[in-house]
Amino acid sequence: MTFKDIFKKSFIEGFSRYDNSPTNIIIVFVIALLFALYIFAAYRVLTRKTFYSKTFNIALPCVVLITAGIILTIQSSVVISLGMVGALSIVRFRTAIKDPMDLMFLFWAISTGIICGAGLAEISCIMSFLLTVILFVLDRIPVARAPKILLVSASGYDSEQSVLDVVKKYCKYFTVKSRSLSNNVMDLVVEVRTSQETELARDVAAIASVNASSLLAHDGEVTY
Repeated sequence: MTFKDIFKKSFIEGFSRYDNSPTNIIIVFVIALLFALYIFAAYRVLTRKTFYSKTFNIALPCVVLITAGIILTIQSSVVISLGMVGALSIVRFRTAIKDPMDLMFLFWAISTGIICGAGLAEISCIMSFLLTVILFVLDRIPVARAPKILLVSASGYDSEQSVLDVVKKYCKYFTVKSRSLSNNVMDLVVEVRTSQETELARDVAAIASVNASSLLAHDGEVTY
C-alpha cells in the first residue's frame, strides 16, 4: 500500500467517524443557539455607539447558526465539503464594516459557529468568557478625554482674535480647525480642551460680534 492510499484511507475514515445522527445535530444547534444569544446580549451591552445597529446585532446570531450548519454539512461528506468550498468561494460581500468592534463581533460569531459545528463547545465557552472579560476590562481603562469642538459664527473678519482671546482664557490647548469667510461673516471651528465649558461658551456668546456659538462633544479619535 502506497503513502497515497494510506492518506486517502485515513482522510475518508476521518469523515466517516462523524456522528450525523439527528440527536447530535440538534444538540450542536442548541449549543450554537445558546452562544448566539450570548453574543447578541454581549453586543448590546458592550457597544456604546450613538447609532445602535439592531439589524447587525440580529445578524450575529444568524451567522453563528449558519456557520455551524455549514461545518456540520462539510463534516458529513467529502464531496459536499468540496462543493461547499467551491460555492462559497464565488460569494462576494459588498457591505463595508466601519467600526472595528463590529468586525470583532462578526469574527466572534463566525468562529463560534465553526467551533460549535466541529463539536468543540468547550473551546467556544472559554473563548467567549475570555473575550467578555477582556472587553469589559479594556472598556473601563481610562483614556485621554476627547476635546470639544467650538463653533462660532461672527460678523466681521476681525472677530477671530476676540474669540481666541476668550478661548486662551479658559484653555491651555486649542487648535483652529477651519475658517470660513463669506459676506462679512466668519465661521470658525476651534478644537478646545477645558474643564470650564459653561464659562467658555457663555463668554464667547457674550462677544458683541458673535451671532451664534456652540460647544460640541464628539466620539472620534482622542488627541494625546
